[in-house]
Formats: sequence, C-alpha cells, structure tokens
Amino acid sequence: METYYNPADLSRFENIGEEAPELANKFFDYYNSVFAEGELTEREKSLIALAVAHAVQCPYCIDAYTHTCLEKGSNAAEMTEAVHVAVAIRGGASLVHGIQMQNITKKVSM
Repeated sequence: METYYNPADLSRFENIGEEAPELANKFFDYYNSVFAEGELTEREKSLIALAVAHAVQCPYCIDAYTHTCLEKGSNAAEMTEAVHVAVAIRGGASLVHGIQMQNITKKVSM
C-alpha cells in the first residue's frame, strides 16, 4: 500500500543538503551537538525526542527515535510513558486554549 510518507526516505535525510550544503552542515552540526551526551544522557534525549516526535506527528522521527531508544537501552514501557507525557502536554495545550473560547463567548454573550 502506498503512503504519503515513504519509510525509505528516512535513510535519505542526509541528502537534504544537496542544494544548500552549507546550511545542511550547520543544521547537522547543531543536531549532533544537541544529541551528544551532556547533562542528559543520550538515552534520555532519545526518549524526549520520541515524545516530541509524537507531539509534532513526524512519522520519520517516530521511526528513527523508536529505533534509537531501543538501541540506547529503553524498553517499550518507558517509551510508551514518554509518549503519554507528550500526549498530556499536547492535550493540555489544546484544552487551555478553551479559556480563550470561553472569554470570547462571554464577551459576545453580554
């Protein structure tokens, strides 16, 4: 079955810089620095990335960081919990905008 997102494209990500290599190199330098061991472990950063990937709904990132999390020693329970954290934040962010709706409704209803 054809899909909009082709899983094979993930392995071609490094080719994104074909037309602008200097910009791609800057991005990849930054990206690699962010994911290097620091105050957070590479494993912790991978769990965060997996959760964010779900929040921004990037299938390529979900695929990549699922694999990375497993490679860094995370298990399905930890990964699932990280996804639920992202869902809670995304859901809360949507719900809090309901206050704006309530404010407008009250203003219009006066």
